[in-house]
This record gives sequence, C-alpha cells and structure tokens, in this order.
Amino acid sequence: MSWPAETIARANDIIARYPEKRSAVMPLLYIAMREEGRLTDEGMRHVAELTGLTPAQVQSVASFYVMYKTESQGKYLVSVCSSISCFLLGADEVLHAVEEAAGIPAGEADDEIGVEHAECIGACGGAPACLVNYELVEGVTPAKAKEMIEWLRNAKPEVINADELQTLFGGRRSFDWAIKEDNGAIGPYPAFPPFGTAAHNTPALEPGRLAPSGSRPATSEGGAS
Repeated sequence: MSWPAETIARANDIIARYPEKRSAVMPLLYIAMREEGRLTDEGMRHVAELTGLTPAQVQSVASFYVMYKTESQGKYLVSVCSSISCFLLGADEVLHAVEEAAGIPAGEADDEIGVEHAECIGACGGAPACLVNYELVEGVTPAKAKEMIEWLRNAKPEVINADELQTLFGGRRSFDWAIKEDNGAIGPYPAFPPFGTAAHNTPALEPGRLAPSGSRPATSEGGAS
C-alpha cells in the first residue's frame, strides 16, 4: 500500500522540523499507524525510506514501545492503568468491568474496541485512571467504566476527547484541568494535529450533554452535578 500524496507531504513536513531526518522516526510511525489502522511491515518500510534508516532499525524502535501496535485495536483502544496507585484504588475491578462490558479480555480487540492494561499513565492523583485512544479519564469506577464502554458501542463517537470523557465518566481528578482541549483523537493513537491523528471535537461538553445511559456528569470531587 502506497501512502497518498497528502500523507507523504505530512511526513516530509515533520521530517523538516528535525536537524536529522532519522529523528522523525517516532512521529512517522504514528502516521504509518494512522494510514493503515495498525503498524504493518510495509508501513515501517515507508518510514525507513523516508528517514534513511533500515527497516530493521525502524522495527527495533517500533517493537520497543508499547504504543506502536502491529495488531488492530479496533476503533477505540481502552487502556486501564494497573500501576501501584491505580491498583490500590481498584484498577483491577475497573479492568474487569471494562472486559465484561466489552466482552473482550485484556490484550484482545474486536472490530470496535480493544482492551489492555497499561503501566503508569501519570495520573496517580486521579487513580484509578484510564485512557481511551490515549485520551485521559480519571477517577473511574467499575460502574462508570461499564457505562463508558456502552457509550462507545452505542454512540460511536468519531472524536474521543479527554474533557468529554471526564465529564461523562470521570470522578476525582489529579488537579483541575485548566485548558479546554479543542482537539481529540480519531483512532487508537495519540491525537496530534501535525500527525493527522486529531480532529476538532464533536459536540462535546455542550451544556446538558449526558451519557446515553442518562448518567449525570461528574464534578471534580467525584459526585454528580
């Protein structure tokens, strides 16, 4: 599969930002994932050609970091943090709730949802915490985790945004999020406009917007508003 001209142009624009084109290997791996939904051998060869690395060098980078996925993760990758703070505050129960609601064990995916446990995602103050397509939601309970999976299945949002996730399914936060995020993720990879992996929000956070189940938005203290 050849990349379209727009994707090649995006890749070259990123390469031009670095003094050495090989330094762009990690951003270009995200572009490769965006192009094919996962990281393929052909995608890694494209990255090698563009950066001047060998395919083996590109693969060595891709295989080192867990966020580069060679298997399809569906449209929504749900990552439940299982590190110490989240573990002590119920991460196992949250993960089990996600698995039960999705009908998928951790480490597997169907066409829509992938489930995995994740190492520390840097939200210990808001534990237990999850990511959906690398968008953060803190203070998740097992019940809210199930609602979140139902929402993904039923609403099928085109853009996943941390602000919206937190409003609909989150509880206690590490700290108040000061800046509203205008972009969200459009697939199971981090949202970053230069990579083509982000888009403007859907009608997230409109006043009165509720989860399909009718649950009420949570405040930063964890209760319903």
